[in-house]
Amino acid sequence: MPIFAFAPPFNLIMIPRLVRALLGIALATAMISANPAAMLPSADAGTIATAALREMLLGIIFVLALQLPFAAFNFIGRTIDIQAGYGIALLIDPATRTQVPLVGTLLSLLGGAAFFAMDGHLSLLRLLSASVQSIPLGQWAMPDTVGPLSQFMSLLFLASFGVAGAVILALFLADLVVAALSRTVPQMNVLVLGFQIKSILLLTMLPVAIGLGSATMLRMITMTFEHLPRLI
Repeated sequence: MPIFAFAPPFNLIMIPRLVRALLGIALATAMISANPAAMLPSADAGTIATAALREMLLGIIFVLALQLPFAAFNFIGRTIDIQAGYGIALLIDPATRTQVPLVGTLLSLLGGAAFFAMDGHLSLLRLLSASVQSIPLGQWAMPDTVGPLSQFMSLLFLASFGVAGAVILALFLADLVVAALSRTVPQMNVLVLGFQIKSILLLTMLPVAIGLGSATMLRMITMTFEHLPRLI
C-alpha cells in the first residue's frame, strides 16, 4: 500500500522502509483474506499486471486525498513564515531529509496529532476495507475525478485560513503600522523593528489561533474522509 510510504501523517514519522512495506503487505493480505470474493478470477501474468497497475492508481488516489489537507496546512504555515520574515530560513526535516518551513512544519505535525487523536487511522482502514468489498481486485476503472477533486481542494485551502487566518491578519496589521511609522520616522530601521514586532506577535498569536482553529483542523480531516469515496 503506497499510503504508508507516501501519504501523511505516516510519512511524517521516521519508520524504516522495510517496516512500511511489511505493514502494507500484511494489511493487504488481511483485507483480501477477509474478502475472498475480491480475489482475481485468474492468475495469469497479464491479469496480474493489469490488476497491479489499477490497484497502484487507486492507491495514488488515496495518497493524493491524504496529501491535500496537509498541503493546506503547509501552505498556510508557509504564508505565515513569509509574512513574519521566517521565509529566509528553512528547517531540515529528518524524516524526509528536505527543507521545510517553520510554521508549516508545526501545523503539519499538529495535523498529524489531530489525525490520530480522532482515530483517523481507523477510519482510513475502514475505507480501505470498504473499497476492497465494493471494488474487486483489478476491476477499478478511473472515474472523472477532476470536478470532485477541484471542489475538494478549494474547500480545503479555504478552510485552512480558519486554522491560522487570525495570525495572517495580525501580521498584516503590523505591516501597516510599521509602514506608517517608516513614513513618520524615516531614520528608523524598519527591517529590524518590523522583524522584532512580528516575531513577538507571531509567538503571541499563533498558540491562540491554533487553539481556536483546532476544530477547523479536525473538520478538514473529516472532510477528507467524506470526499474520498467520491474520488474513487
